[in-house]
Amino acid sequence: MIPVSAPLLNGREMDYVREAVESGWISSEGRFIAAFEQRWAEYCGVPHGIAVSNGTVALQLALRALDLPAGSEVILPSCTIISCVLAVLEADCVPVLVDSDPQTWCMNADQVAAKITPRTRVLMPVHLLGHPCDMAPLRELADRHGLLIVEDAAEAHGAEYNGRRCGSLGTLACFSFYANKIITTGEGGMVTTADPVLAERLRAMRNLCFRRDRRFLHTELGFNYRLTNMQAAVGLAQVERIGEHIAIKRRIAARYLEGLHGLPLTLPVERPWARNVYWMFGLVLDDGVPFDADELAIRMRKEGVDSRPFFLGMHEQPILKARGLFEGEQYPVAERLARRGVYLPSGLGLGPAQQETVIDVMRQVLA
Repeated sequence: MIPVSAPLLNGREMDYVREAVESGWISSEGRFIAAFEQRWAEYCGVPHGIAVSNGTVALQLALRALDLPAGSEVILPSCTIISCVLAVLEADCVPVLVDSDPQTWCMNADQVAAKITPRTRVLMPVHLLGHPCDMAPLRELADRHGLLIVEDAAEAHGAEYNGRRCGSLGTLACFSFYANKIITTGEGGMVTTADPVLAERLRAMRNLCFRRDRRFLHTELGFNYRLTNMQAAVGLAQVERIGEHIAIKRRIAARYLEGLHGLPLTLPVERPWARNVYWMFGLVLDDGVPFDADELAIRMRKEGVDSRPFFLGMHEQPILKARGLFEGEQYPVAERLARRGVYLPSGLGLGPAQQETVIDVMRQVLA
């Protein structure tokens, strides 16, 4: 079976992890934490990085750090992972959805203005599958209405918008370093920001709000969202090779774009203002194909090729509907992506011969 994704590791990761273990600093203290935070923040083009235990808690910590009034509204796309809505609810806020752009599959910026109310406080663009959201209209709305922007950049390591990297385009940005990401620590995440006050607050909140002057005197409730020194050691080694990783992703995408051309599919785009890192190579079946994404996955799996579906929209999630959210709401693009979208094996370890097999299987299944 050709898997969808697998991390690319080499001897540098082992060297750094060995150093972390031999130093005795294996938990949330040690030189690799600060080094990883600094390198990632510099790479993104901001002064501050705050390492945390995963991407979901990065989102939760980011919204909590903003100290939003209860009932504040956060506008985000329906087509995203449930972590985004989970973070909004955990902050005692209200998620407000918009549909996806039919070409980039990211948040449709043209629909955001109509969803802004006096209770709106945050816009949460999600950079999907490696392509950035269109940030200029979101920035204009944020400036006009006094809103904050929290980027979900979990899938967009190194992606760029008008020459600026994702992670530097909002008030805060959140990353995941899960095993299938371009940069991995196994499990892990990061919040980036240019705001020193927010950065200090985030560092305290991830560490149970221990005070500097008296450790076990608490004047605020925090969280245990720490990353370990060993994980940061892996992350630092990965950041040192991110250019190589992105080059592999773009090479894989280029071959898929060539090899799948002419099939009844919508393939990924790269807008003139964007640099797509193609975290995963997604595609959407044309309406004329007489089966959906689930059936496509079954047929491909029979031929030894794995795939994954796009996100099911938040407005269709049973647990969220049971809470009275998104009643009667419809988002046609998100619904189509959920039913007809898949992404193909795109891992950094995907070899040329394996990729040709995937292309051949796709052509055979759609013949």
